[in-house]
Amino acid sequence: MQSVAIRCGYPATAIRERIYLPDEAYGILLYTASPDAEGTLGGLVQQASGIGRHLERALRAGALCLSDPICAQHSPEDELEERWLQGAACHNCSLIAETSCEMRNEYLDRALVVPTLSIRNAAFFEAPE
Repeated sequence: MQSVAIRCGYPATAIRERIYLPDEAYGILLYTASPDAEGTLGGLVQQASGIGRHLERALRAGALCLSDPICAQHSPEDELEERWLQGAACHNCSLIAETSCEMRNEYLDRALVVPTLSIRNAAFFEAPE
């Protein structure tokens, strides 16, 4: 979302997303209902042609966090941190604008998407190069 927002001019809080995963295909819908003049709808539409680059950047950025190794080593069971619904996800790496996240940034763990410093074998995607 951050990569798309930077390139189209809309703030990340103005862009909404929907991910569709039917049986044999998938799709990502990015849209905005923000009528202000900060970004251009044409600029947002144009980002579809570079969605592969945006996903590649997101995977590369998700592999490391500014708070690593602390972020990567977070355990949801740790009562002192009181982050029972999050794995390796913090404001530096994975959390998006609250207005864009229907699940209130809960149930996030970047270790399930890309290998992190402490968990290398749970990721859906391989380590980015």
